[in-house]
Amino acid sequence: MTALAHETQEAVMPKVATSPSDLDDVLWQAWKAMELPEGYHAEIVEGFIEVSPTGRLPHGQITNRLRRSLDRFLDRSEFAALQDVNVIHGRRAWIPDTLVAPEDLDRHGTEDGIGIKASAVQLIVEVVSPGSDNITRDRTRKRRAYARAGIPVYVLVDDYDERGTVTVLTTPDPDKALYDDEVRVAYGTTVTIPEGPAKGFTIGEDVTGPGRTA
Repeated sequence: MTALAHETQEAVMPKVATSPSDLDDVLWQAWKAMELPEGYHAEIVEGFIEVSPTGRLPHGQITNRLRRSLDRFLDRSEFAALQDVNVIHGRRAWIPDTLVAPEDLDRHGTEDGIGIKASAVQLIVEVVSPGSDNITRDRTRKRRAYARAGIPVYVLVDDYDERGTVTVLTTPDPDKALYDDEVRVAYGTTVTIPEGPAKGFTIGEDVTGPGRTA
């Protein structure tokens, strides 16, 4: 995904001195008013509006395999795996590649119906796309943002970390914007979600494919 954060920020940031809360509101109103070409979406990540195109084929394959597997695992529970849903936390907005939330979203939607409250989200998965800014966004900026929001489990599927890795982050510390617990494995190795509705769900070669060769 190609991020256009800095260009977008310049277009929507006011030219006069304002408080952080005012800037948050400006970004929020600008994000809600954006009209994007088909195949693009916009998020608010750490004070920037970031515009990204639909992921490439390998990205979509991993994302859809993971969502389908999660849905089968969660069958007959009160939770479901979702895609293309806005996650709202204050004046922040994200569109994760996959998330786990209550199947009945009526009680967990925002008042304006624009998305689901972050407090209802139990797990988020991001599949890293090529490009230095995209990689930094998922590995660093979104990691901090999700920890601040108290997202219990953040899974990072990273085709660009060595020969491919899956990282499972748990125990968020919102005050420090950190996850206290981390398990990172190479493609070809199975990792298990340790808590929440998806506890016991495994991610292995059936989702990521085997590890890359040198």
